Amino acid sequence: MSDSLRDILDAAARGLFLPADGATTVVRQHSPRDAGVIAFTAHSVVFTDEDPRWVRDTLGSVGCDALAATMNPRFLEAFMRRTGRTHDTIDLLAVAAPLPGDPPLALTAADDPGHDRVARARRRRDAVRVWAADGGVLVLGRGVAGRLEVAVEVDEAARHRGLGRALASAARHLAGEPVWAQVAPGNARSLRAFLAAGYVPVGSEALFVAP
Repeated sequence: MSDSLRDILDAAARGLFLPADGATTVVRQHSPRDAGVIAFTAHSVVFTDEDPRWVRDTLGSVGCDALAATMNPRFLEAFMRRTGRTHDTIDLLAVAAPLPGDPPLALTAADDPGHDRVARARRRRDAVRVWAADGGVLVLGRGVAGRLEVAVEVDEAARHRGLGRALASAARHLAGEPVWAQVAPGNARSLRAFLAAGYVPVGSEALFVAP
């Protein structure tokens, strides 16, 4: 397997993972915008332009189970201080294969920079595309290592009708390649929607963005 982050992600999308040996792989950032940590089963990947020796020395000083060190708050805080970056949350990282045919609901291509979900996507992703549905919005864009990432938003009045699941599924019909989702574990409603739409959890991710 190549040492590049994109190759590691592409392999994970096919169900091929780094060995579950308790190790941490340090790779270069794919772009200046994104740095962070992805924890797969018993193997973590730290993507950063910082000295790999600093990463390993800092992980060794965390003082916890080595399998948990990359997601330990002490390491994440040290990462932020070292890089001057910010961090929001640790997300569950999931991926789904593309599906043939048209999406299962009516969508209209849209351009809505005033929508919070769209504005956030445009700060964090490239080549963002937006579709509107009756009661919701679907966003696709290029994020970490150029992977295709999805985000959905359902209006309060349209919730509890399966629209979130339908939007997540629609992304698979629009993608033409594996599509990735980052979901906060505490957002149980969103997590249920993505799992029901066929997304498979592959790890957890802490993303650090430049100011």
